[in-house]
Amino acid sequence: MMNNLFSIFDPSTNILNLPLNWISTFIGLMFIPYSFWFIPNRHFILWNFISNKLHNEFKTLLGKNSFKGSTFIFISLFFFVLFNNFLGLFPYIFTSTSHLNISLSISLTLWLSFMIYGWINNTQHMFIHMIPQGTPTILMPFMVLIETISNIIRPGTLAVRLTANMIAGHLLLTLLSSTGTNMSNYLLIILIFVQILLLILESAVAVIQAYVITILSTLYSSETN
Repeated sequence: MMNNLFSIFDPSTNILNLPLNWISTFIGLMFIPYSFWFIPNRHFILWNFISNKLHNEFKTLLGKNSFKGSTFIFISLFFFVLFNNFLGLFPYIFTSTSHLNISLSISLTLWLSFMIYGWINNTQHMFIHMIPQGTPTILMPFMVLIETISNIIRPGTLAVRLTANMIAGHLLLTLLSSTGTNMSNYLLIILIFVQILLLILESAVAVIQAYVITILSTLYSSETN
């Protein structure tokens, strides 16, 4: 029995002082056979199709100034977040993307790399980006302040958006499942049907959130070029 509602998000399983719940982040490597990379099976065709679609979209967002292979970073990010989001839908598997430890580490690392690259290589462009075109002279100091604050909070908004969406659906499923013991058979059938619908919705949210965090990261990267 869980101590509180949020205990399902607590990585409390420890053996030899090792939090084994975090292994779920890398457990996907165990399910990918070596033949996956060499034989053009259905999984490979689907993976390649999604990668090509993402590559074309990210290439358009990054523009002509992006270096070769830059889209691979964001495609890898998409699949990493997508896999961990889906993994959390299975019972008794820890959802690493529901913790700020993972989501903030991803967003903060990307944001810092974008900022360092932009200010070192495109300093003038970074200064120009702080003042939108057509801004009145009297409003320029305020626009610089607003753009600076908006830029600083970007990694936090990325991390909180992903974490909050992962937690919200899991909490709702947990609340509904904990109320089924005192219901009649008819209400229990309705509850199971509602949970199936919520599970489908959570599957869509898992894809959407992986796509959103990747697209926003790509847009932030394009602003530094």
